[in-house]
Amino acid sequence: MPRSLRTSRRTNIAPFLIGGVCIVAAVLIVMSMGHRGSAIGLKDPVQTEASGGTKMSLNGYDLQITYLYSYDITALVVHTKNYGSNSIGDKLSPKDLALAWGAVAEHNRDIDFHWRQSNRWYYWRVNNVGDLVPVGGEAGVSLHSANNHIVPANSAIRNAVRRIKTGDVVHLNGYLVNIDGTKAGGGTFTWHSSTSRTDTGSGACEVFYVTGVEIR
Repeated sequence: MPRSLRTSRRTNIAPFLIGGVCIVAAVLIVMSMGHRGSAIGLKDPVQTEASGGTKMSLNGYDLQITYLYSYDITALVVHTKNYGSNSIGDKLSPKDLALAWGAVAEHNRDIDFHWRQSNRWYYWRVNNVGDLVPVGGEAGVSLHSANNHIVPANSAIRNAVRRIKTGDVVHLNGYLVNIDGTKAGGGTFTWHSSTSRTDTGSGACEVFYVTGVEIR
């Protein structure tokens, strides 16, 4: 009997208090019905230790953005989600991208993945567990896909990210970051990135300060 699998990655986020809230080989893109597609030859993200950071003032918060790792990824966009409230999180990161690479990107067209995003989580499921054999099972999906909270470095990057849609292959570079802030009169903000592709569940999303965008 067919069965469904579902997994998710999320970083907790809420106003005031959170947590208390490229290497590119030859790439072949194959599009099919709707926005579903696949891409062959997408390598694992490249992550290198980094130092430094930048500051930002937003929604009354003074924010310190600390660079953890430089991050370079070329991936298939399997789902997107826009966030448009006036919260500090949505102002910082108006769009999440669910990205896939490796075997998951290659077989996304063949496997009947059902991708979705909601409330800063991403979810996937399949109707038959046997379909996951080519991607290494459920663990293989977790290793080769991730939800990314995109924090644009400037207005030009923000506009470029706004154009990204499901089915695109994108090259993004920048930094995985921790963001910590305080607000005059009280209130704190904390949003910390995952730095591993092997984690799942709460706190496993990448908080990605993006400095470069290419849509292929």
